[in-house]
Amino acid sequence: MLAELKDLVQKGLFTQTEVKQIMKKRTAFETALVRRIAKKNDYLRYVAYEMGLEALRKKRLERLKLPKSAPSVSDYALVRRQFHIFERALKKFKSDVALWIQYIELAKKEGARSLVGRISARALQLHPNVPALYILAASHELSHLSPSAARTLLQRGIRLNSDSVEMWREYTRMELGFVESMRRRWGVLGIKVDDKGKGKAQQVMIVDEKTDGTMNEDEVDHVQTEADGEGDESEQARREIMQGAIVKSVVANAVKALPKPELFVALHELFSTYPTTPELRASLLDHLHSLLQQTLPTDPLAAKLSATRHLLPGLSGVPLVDALRTANEQLSSAVRDAWSHSHDSDAISSAYASFVEEWVQKPELDTSLKAYLLTSLHALITRLTPKQSSHSAPPPLLSTHLTLLAHHTSLHELLPYAKIIPTLGKKYTTYSPAHTSAKVWLARFELEKTLGLDEEERKGSRREARSIVHGEDVLDVWLWGVRDGGDEETRVSALKTLLNESMRMQDAPSFRIVHNGLLHHYLSTTPLKTLTDFRQLVTSCLPDSSTYAECFRSLTCSTSTSSNDDITANAVLKEVYETWKRLDVVTSSLEYASWLVSHGEGKEASEVVLRARAEVGMGERREALDGGWRAVLANMGGDELEVEKSDEGDVEMQE
Repeated sequence: MLAELKDLVQKGLFTQTEVKQIMKKRTAFETALVRRIAKKNDYLRYVAYEMGLEALRKKRLERLKLPKSAPSVSDYALVRRQFHIFERALKKFKSDVALWIQYIELAKKEGARSLVGRISARALQLHPNVPALYILAASHELSHLSPSAARTLLQRGIRLNSDSVEMWREYTRMELGFVESMRRRWGVLGIKVDDKGKGKAQQVMIVDEKTDGTMNEDEVDHVQTEADGEGDESEQARREIMQGAIVKSVVANAVKALPKPELFVALHELFSTYPTTPELRASLLDHLHSLLQQTLPTDPLAAKLSATRHLLPGLSGVPLVDALRTANEQLSSAVRDAWSHSHDSDAISSAYASFVEEWVQKPELDTSLKAYLLTSLHALITRLTPKQSSHSAPPPLLSTHLTLLAHHTSLHELLPYAKIIPTLGKKYTTYSPAHTSAKVWLARFELEKTLGLDEEERKGSRREARSIVHGEDVLDVWLWGVRDGGDEETRVSALKTLLNESMRMQDAPSFRIVHNGLLHHYLSTTPLKTLTDFRQLVTSCLPDSSTYAECFRSLTCSTSTSSNDDITANAVLKEVYETWKRLDVVTSSLEYASWLVSHGEGKEASEVVLRARAEVGMGERREALDGGWRAVLANMGGDELEVEKSDEGDVEMQE
């Protein structure tokens, strides 16, 4: 370091005092790196310090406005040290993909082009199934005008990760960029594409069914050479390229390899936002949605994407109104068809509900259009809910309708059914299957609160909901208004009441979910402090292993062995462990032993584990216990404890 530090002082960028501080910091960082068990954060902190030092050097160099001179050692030494630290880190943590990506980003930031290539090659050799590495490497090649290298990288990534939406999207983006670069090039050269040109159609893409269907470099060169020439065939080749033949072929093979809605959504977003000509965008979207209809004709997400295909970014005025009306009619028609044919309509209903919710929540959308969507949603619900029937429209439609009415009260006066809005929540929750849906009840609670209905009536609806709701989100129904309602004393009192109420529903299928959730919330609101608190909790409730784990964690966050209060807390902690052990001896013993080790009680910790081993006997639980104990010792760095095998094969712990 001597030469670089001396150079920094001679240039006046750092003082002698600052150089001494730099040496102290580096010494501390280097000392941390030679610990027995290396930690990634030590390397990252070291790199962050060196990056800050380099940023300071550049800022001072710019401020001092030193005369230009030949590069010296201090101009590159700090950056070189950052690279060196990353190299040392990667020797220890080869499997850490995030570390490789950080190294690549640093090299790109510093303009080390050849180094980026070498790092990427090493990373891909170790992690060939990580799409992000291929994309980073290809992006670097494209930024340095090497489309052939980028194409090769992405094609290799697709061969190894053909099920990655991200890979196909980026490869399609690259080929779309290739088409745009060709168009600009021909524009500069004065080459025009005549849509009325004559000549035999030429196949632009060569697709090998036995491979991934992508285009290799020789084929791209052949297409470019043909298109750059003269005559009818070249004119036809240019027309094919400008019409997106290359990109369409890539899309077709992507759909064949990965026929999933997520792929179509990603490609639709790409084509809708990529800066290309309107003609090419329309052609590519037509091709994509044609494949969508063929591949996923009944998928709800695909139906939503197909209906909203004309709702492109930046659309406004009459085109927006027409596109929004068309999408709304198509999706509502799909919901009606699924309902009339007795198909599972919840999925398509969720798709339509998300469409309405997404557009009503857009702040830039006109209020009359929002009112139109809410009116259409209400009309669909009414149509799907037969008169004199106990059955209703699908719950996703009902919950979304109530939620939007609660969040957009300013639209109420524009709705033709404004007078019955206060009664809609009660009406919806009397139908089946909505009466057991937590989402519908929660939406009702929210609407009633927004409208300011009578508090006693709202309490009655919550009691009714707690007695009949089950399934997903049932805990949210029980905790409605408790999490953020009133002061701490009020919340604690409400939780105690709910816990007592939950004890009377032990035969209900959702009892364990509700009871455990209430207990966890109660413990986070009122931590245990004495043995009496804990014993009262055990006798009045039915905690399971997860509840004892929560008790244990809340206590260990605040206990040590240095004061009388802590001695009391430690006694509670030990009793929690002894009670918890009856339900889960492995997890409880590992947690308690880990806490003892961290507080210097290695001998007691070893006794806890040995007693647990005697209880579990041989088998999977013994293996889990031994493996967990070794992990505890490894996390401690191996400095406090050692593990030895006895003649009987038992693990003995010694201080």
